[in-house]
Amino acid sequence: QVQLVESGGGLVQAGGSLRLSCVASGGIFSDYRMGWFRQAPGKEREFVAAIGWSSGQTSYGDFVKGRFIISRDYTKNSVYLQMNSLKPEDSAVYYCAARRVTEAFFYWGQGTQVTVSS
Repeated sequence: QVQLVESGGGLVQAGGSLRLSCVASGGIFSDYRMGWFRQAPGKEREFVAAIGWSSGQTSYGDFVKGRFIISRDYTKNSVYLQMNSLKPEDSAVYYCAARRVTEAFFYWGQGTQVTVSS
């Protein structure tokens, strides 16, 4: 069974940076798309970024505007989200997600809290 474990969240001042990590296990991810979503209190979960495990093709939510970079490391079965120029409105629980490209089902991690102070 696919398991995703996030780490790297924390408290940072506005304008600062954080790097989130997600370690994936329990599957062969060559035909998966990996990504990050976030959810702030009282808001719906929203798409942040995604990357094709094999293709490396990336996509980002409109709000990212060049501030975040998603990447993956085959050797560590990991996906990363480098977040720069953080804003208070980026504060949320960030979730790692995985989806086989031929299916609609998402696997989710437990989430990691990111708090950006003004």
